[in-house]
Amino acid sequence: MGIEAIGKLHTIFQTKQVSERFSKREFVLELADQKFPQTVLFQLTGDRCGQLDSLQVGDQVRVEFSLRGREWRSPQGELKYFNSLDVWKVEPVRASQGRGNNNGYSNGNGNGRRSGSMGPDDVPPPSDDMYGTPVRDDGDLPF
Repeated sequence: MGIEAIGKLHTIFQTKQVSERFSKREFVLELADQKFPQTVLFQLTGDRCGQLDSLQVGDQVRVEFSLRGREWRSPQGELKYFNSLDVWKVEPVRASQGRGNNNGYSNGNGNGRRSGSMGPDDVPPPSDDMYGTPVRDDGDLPF
């Protein structure tokens, strides 16, 4: 499942070497959520950890991530569930990015709306029809 979030870098942690072959780096993103900002923990793993090296706390960034979950049974037999937000890509937000996304996250189509829905800015300009005839855009109906 691909999800996107845009927000301000709140905290950046150091890379942790979890095992000989596995490293992870966590960071916190502050998402604007109407009245109350949300501080959400994300993680990068392996060679992706370096994506935060050129960024600083306070930078506006866009992250692409997957929601992951797993089940764990303790030695006492207690069953627990854990979630993680595994990041593939972190990049700074430019002025042209992030418009129209008030809540800081989207469903992966980049516009914060449900897939298949269109807003007023999504209407394409007139073009040739399927026969190559130019489409008139003077408001006059052809009949």
